[in-house]
Amino acid sequence: MSSFFADSHCHLQMLPDPAPVLERARQAGVTRFLVPGTMLADSETAVSLAATHDCLAAVGIHPHEAKDFDPAREGEAFERLARSAGVVAIGEIGLDFYYDHSPRDRQIAVLEWMLGLARRLSLPVLLHNRESGSEMLAALSRVPPAEPPGVFHSFTEDADYGRRVLDLGYRISFSGMLTFRGAEKIRNAAAALPLESMLIETDSPFLAPAPHRGKTCEPAFLVETARALAVIKGVDVDAVADATTRSFQDLFARRAPTSD
Repeated sequence: MSSFFADSHCHLQMLPDPAPVLERARQAGVTRFLVPGTMLADSETAVSLAATHDCLAAVGIHPHEAKDFDPAREGEAFERLARSAGVVAIGEIGLDFYYDHSPRDRQIAVLEWMLGLARRLSLPVLLHNRESGSEMLAALSRVPPAEPPGVFHSFTEDADYGRRVLDLGYRISFSGMLTFRGAEKIRNAAAALPLESMLIETDSPFLAPAPHRGKTCEPAFLVETARALAVIKGVDVDAVADATTRSFQDLFARRAPTSD
Protein backbone atom coordinates (compact mmCIF):
# COMPACT_ATOMS: atom_id res chain seq x y z
CA MET A 1 0.00 0.00 0.00
CA SER A 2 1.68 3.20 -1.20
CA SER A 3 -1.13 5.76 -1.33
CA PHE A 4 -2.33 8.14 1.35
CA PHE A 5 -5.82 8.53 2.77
CA ALA A 6 -8.05 11.47 3.66
CA ASP A 7 -10.45 11.27 6.61
CA SER A 8 -13.28 13.51 5.45
CA HIS A 9 -15.14 13.57 8.79
CA CYS A 10 -13.44 13.16 12.18
CA HIS A 11 -14.54 14.93 15.36
CA LEU A 12 -11.04 15.25 16.80
CA GLN A 13 -12.24 17.87 19.28
CA MET A 14 -14.22 15.10 21.03
CA LEU A 15 -11.05 13.10 21.77
CA PRO A 16 -9.03 13.78 24.94
CA ASP A 17 -5.72 14.44 23.16
CA PRO A 18 -5.67 14.73 19.36
CA ALA A 19 -1.87 14.79 19.05
CA PRO A 20 -1.12 11.06 19.57
CA VAL A 21 -4.27 10.16 17.64
CA LEU A 22 -3.03 12.12 14.64
CA GLU A 23 0.42 10.61 14.94
CA ARG A 24 -1.02 7.09 14.82
CA ALA A 25 -3.16 8.08 11.83
CA ARG A 26 -0.22 9.46 9.89
CA GLN A 27 1.79 6.33 10.60
CA ALA A 28 -1.13 4.36 9.13
CA GLY A 29 -1.09 6.48 5.95
CA VAL A 30 -3.94 8.88 6.80
CA THR A 31 -2.54 12.33 6.07
CA ARG A 32 -5.54 14.63 5.51
CA PHE A 33 -8.24 15.39 8.06
CA LEU A 34 -11.44 17.44 8.14
CA VAL A 35 -12.73 18.29 11.62
CA PRO A 36 -16.45 19.24 11.66
CA GLY A 37 -18.28 21.11 14.38
CA THR A 38 -21.66 20.18 15.82
CA MET A 39 -22.51 23.39 17.73
CA LEU A 40 -21.06 26.87 18.05
CA ALA A 41 -18.70 26.02 20.93
CA ASP A 42 -17.14 22.90 19.44
CA SER A 43 -17.01 24.53 16.00
CA GLU A 44 -14.76 27.13 17.60
CA THR A 45 -12.66 24.29 19.03
CA ALA A 46 -12.51 22.61 15.62
CA VAL A 47 -11.15 25.80 14.05
CA SER A 48 -8.51 26.16 16.77
CA LEU A 49 -7.54 22.50 16.60
CA ALA A 50 -7.19 22.57 12.83
CA ALA A 51 -4.93 25.60 13.04
CA THR A 52 -2.55 23.89 15.48
CA HIS A 53 -2.59 20.33 14.09
CA ASP A 54 -2.37 20.82 10.30
CA CYS A 55 -6.00 19.85 9.64
CA LEU A 56 -8.96 21.46 7.93
CA ALA A 57 -12.10 22.57 9.78
CA ALA A 58 -15.83 22.78 9.17
CA VAL A 59 -18.34 24.65 11.30
CA GLY A 60 -21.92 23.56 11.76
CA ILE A 61 -24.94 22.91 13.94
CA HIS A 62 -25.82 19.22 14.15
CA PRO A 63 -29.56 18.49 13.93
CA HIS A 64 -29.47 17.23 17.53
CA GLU A 65 -28.37 20.75 18.56
CA ALA A 66 -30.73 22.69 16.28
CA LYS A 67 -33.16 23.33 19.15
CA ASP A 68 -30.54 25.49 20.86
CA PHE A 69 -29.40 27.54 17.86
CA ASP A 70 -31.10 30.83 17.04
CA PRO A 71 -29.79 32.50 13.86
CA ALA A 72 -31.21 35.84 14.99
CA ARG A 73 -29.12 35.69 18.17
CA GLU A 74 -26.07 33.64 17.11
CA GLY A 75 -26.01 33.83 13.33
CA GLU A 76 -23.61 36.77 13.12
CA ALA A 77 -21.06 35.10 15.41
CA PHE A 78 -21.43 31.85 13.53
CA GLU A 79 -20.85 33.52 10.17
CA ARG A 80 -17.71 35.24 11.50
CA LEU A 81 -16.45 31.83 12.60
CA ALA A 82 -17.27 30.35 9.18
CA ARG A 83 -15.03 32.98 7.60
CA SER A 84 -12.02 31.88 9.67
CA ALA A 85 -8.86 30.70 7.94
CA GLY A 86 -8.86 26.94 7.49
CA VAL A 87 -12.66 26.56 7.36
CA VAL A 88 -13.48 24.73 4.15
CA ALA A 89 -17.07 23.57 4.70
CA ILE A 90 -20.28 24.13 6.62
CA GLY A 91 -21.03 21.08 8.70
CA GLU A 92 -22.03 18.95 10.31
CA ILE A 93 -25.58 20.02 9.44
CA GLY A 94 -28.68 18.15 8.38
CA LEU A 95 -31.70 16.24 9.61
CA ASP A 96 -32.13 13.35 12.03
CA PHE A 97 -35.66 12.02 12.27
CA TYR A 98 -34.50 8.82 13.99
CA TYR A 99 -33.61 10.33 17.36
CA ASP A 100 -35.60 13.58 17.03
CA HIS A 101 -33.49 15.31 19.68
CA SER A 102 -34.67 18.60 18.14
CA PRO A 103 -38.16 19.32 16.80
CA ARG A 104 -38.33 18.51 13.10
CA ASP A 105 -39.47 21.96 12.05
CA ARG A 106 -36.54 23.44 13.97
CA GLN A 107 -34.11 21.04 12.30
CA ILE A 108 -35.38 22.03 8.88
CA ALA A 109 -35.22 25.78 9.65
CA VAL A 110 -31.62 25.57 10.91
CA LEU A 111 -30.59 23.37 7.97
CA GLU A 112 -31.99 25.86 5.48
CA TRP A 113 -30.24 28.76 7.24
CA MET A 114 -26.96 26.83 7.10
CA LEU A 115 -27.45 26.00 3.43
CA GLY A 116 -28.00 29.69 2.75
CA LEU A 117 -24.81 30.57 4.61
CA ALA A 118 -22.86 27.95 2.65
CA ARG A 119 -24.13 29.45 -0.58
CA ARG A 120 -23.18 32.99 0.48
CA LEU A 121 -19.67 31.85 1.39
CA SER A 122 -19.29 29.44 -1.57
CA LEU A 123 -18.54 26.54 0.77
CA PRO A 124 -19.61 22.89 0.43
CA VAL A 125 -21.71 21.28 3.15
CA LEU A 126 -21.37 18.10 5.23
CA LEU A 127 -24.86 16.62 5.44
CA HIS A 128 -26.18 14.37 8.21
CA ASN A 129 -29.22 12.46 6.95
CA ARG A 130 -30.90 9.84 9.12
CA GLU A 131 -34.45 8.61 8.47
CA SER A 132 -35.03 11.95 6.70
CA GLY A 133 -34.24 11.22 3.06
CA SER A 134 -37.28 12.77 1.38
CA GLU A 135 -37.29 15.83 3.66
CA MET A 136 -33.58 16.32 2.99
CA LEU A 137 -34.08 16.34 -0.78
CA ALA A 138 -36.99 18.76 -0.37
CA ALA A 139 -34.82 21.15 1.67
CA LEU A 140 -32.03 20.96 -0.91
CA SER A 141 -34.52 21.82 -3.64
CA ARG A 142 -35.62 24.94 -1.74
CA VAL A 143 -32.12 26.28 -1.13
CA PRO A 144 -29.85 26.17 -4.19
CA PRO A 145 -26.48 24.63 -3.35
CA ALA A 146 -23.06 26.20 -3.37
CA GLU A 147 -20.56 24.97 -5.94
CA PRO A 148 -19.37 22.35 -5.25
CA PRO A 149 -22.45 21.36 -3.23
CA GLY A 150 -20.82 19.02 -0.70
CA VAL A 151 -21.16 15.50 0.63
CA PHE A 152 -23.66 13.22 2.34
CA HIS A 153 -21.57 12.03 5.26
CA SER A 154 -21.74 8.44 6.58
CA PHE A 155 -24.07 7.45 3.76
CA THR A 156 -26.76 4.93 4.77
CA GLU A 157 -29.33 5.16 1.97
CA ASP A 158 -29.78 2.76 -0.94
CA ALA A 159 -28.26 2.99 -4.40
CA ASP A 160 -31.30 4.69 -5.97
CA TYR A 161 -31.14 7.46 -3.39
CA GLY A 162 -27.41 7.70 -3.98
CA ARG A 163 -27.97 8.25 -7.69
CA ARG A 164 -30.38 11.09 -6.93
CA VAL A 165 -27.79 12.65 -4.64
CA LEU A 166 -25.07 12.36 -7.29
CA ASP A 167 -27.39 13.87 -9.90
CA LEU A 168 -27.65 16.94 -7.64
CA GLY A 169 -23.87 17.25 -7.68
CA TYR A 170 -23.23 15.93 -4.17
CA ARG A 171 -20.72 13.23 -3.28
CA ILE A 172 -21.18 10.45 -0.78
CA SER A 173 -18.93 9.35 2.05
CA PHE A 174 -18.73 5.92 3.64
CA SER A 175 -17.83 5.38 7.29
CA GLY A 176 -16.98 2.27 9.28
CA MET A 177 -20.63 1.27 8.98
CA LEU A 178 -19.57 -0.23 5.66
CA THR A 179 -18.01 -3.07 7.70
CA PHE A 180 -20.96 -3.68 10.04
CA ARG A 181 -22.55 -7.11 9.87
CA GLY A 182 -26.07 -5.80 9.22
CA ALA A 183 -25.10 -3.10 6.70
CA GLU A 184 -25.89 -4.96 3.48
CA LYS A 185 -27.88 -2.04 2.07
CA ILE A 186 -24.87 0.26 2.50
CA ARG A 187 -22.52 -2.25 0.87
CA ASN A 188 -24.95 -2.70 -2.03
CA ALA A 189 -25.03 1.06 -2.53
CA ALA A 190 -21.24 1.21 -2.49
CA ALA A 191 -21.09 -1.57 -5.08
CA ALA A 192 -23.53 0.18 -7.42
CA LEU A 193 -22.29 3.76 -7.25
CA PRO A 194 -19.14 5.19 -8.91
CA LEU A 195 -15.94 5.18 -6.88
CA GLU A 196 -14.93 8.57 -8.25
CA SER A 197 -17.92 10.13 -6.43
CA MET A 198 -16.96 8.71 -3.03
CA LEU A 199 -15.09 9.83 0.05
CA ILE A 200 -14.29 7.85 3.19
CA GLU A 201 -14.39 8.87 6.84
CA THR A 202 -14.19 7.59 10.39
CA ASP A 203 -16.72 9.89 12.10
CA SER A 204 -14.35 9.58 15.05
CA PRO A 205 -14.94 8.96 17.92
CA PHE A 206 -18.00 7.05 16.65
CA LEU A 207 -18.62 4.09 14.32
CA ALA A 208 -15.37 2.18 14.70
CA PRO A 209 -15.08 -0.31 11.81
CA ALA A 210 -14.44 -4.03 12.16
CA PRO A 211 -12.14 -5.33 13.60
CA HIS A 212 -12.18 -2.40 16.05
CA ARG A 213 -15.89 -2.55 16.98
CA GLY A 214 -16.46 -1.42 20.56
CA LYS A 215 -13.38 0.81 20.63
CA THR A 216 -13.23 4.59 20.46
CA CYS A 217 -12.88 5.28 16.76
CA GLU A 218 -9.89 7.25 15.51
CA PRO A 219 -8.60 8.27 12.06
CA ALA A 220 -6.03 5.44 11.90
CA PHE A 221 -8.98 3.07 11.54
CA LEU A 222 -9.87 4.66 8.19
CA VAL A 223 -7.67 2.10 6.48
CA GLU A 224 -10.12 -0.66 7.44
CA THR A 225 -13.00 1.15 5.74
CA ALA A 226 -10.81 1.68 2.67
CA ARG A 227 -9.99 -2.03 2.56
CA ALA A 228 -13.67 -2.95 2.83
CA LEU A 229 -14.56 -0.55 0.02
CA ALA A 230 -11.78 -1.99 -2.13
CA VAL A 231 -13.22 -5.49 -1.74
CA ILE A 232 -16.72 -4.25 -2.56
CA LYS A 233 -15.54 -2.41 -5.68
CA GLY A 234 -13.18 -5.16 -6.80
CA VAL A 235 -10.12 -2.90 -6.89
CA ASP A 236 -6.95 -2.63 -4.85
CA VAL A 237 -6.84 -0.37 -1.82
CA ASP A 238 -4.53 2.10 -3.57
CA ALA A 239 -7.29 2.78 -6.11
CA VAL A 240 -9.67 3.58 -3.25
CA ALA A 241 -7.08 5.84 -1.63
CA ASP A 242 -6.43 7.69 -4.88
CA ALA A 243 -10.10 8.19 -5.81
CA THR A 244 -11.33 9.23 -2.37
CA THR A 245 -8.38 11.54 -1.71
CA ARG A 246 -8.95 13.18 -5.08
CA SER A 247 -12.60 13.78 -4.14
CA PHE A 248 -11.47 15.22 -0.80
CA GLN A 249 -9.12 17.60 -2.58
CA ASP A 250 -11.78 18.61 -5.10
CA LEU A 251 -14.22 19.53 -2.33
CA PHE A 252 -12.01 20.97 0.37
CA ALA A 253 -8.73 22.22 -1.13
CA ARG A 254 -10.01 25.80 -1.13
CA ARG A 255 -9.94 28.04 1.95
CA ALA A 256 -12.79 30.22 3.13
CA PRO A 257 -12.20 34.00 3.15
CA THR A 258 -10.22 34.97 6.24
CA SER A 259 -11.59 37.27 8.92
CA ASP A 260 -10.63 40.93 8.87
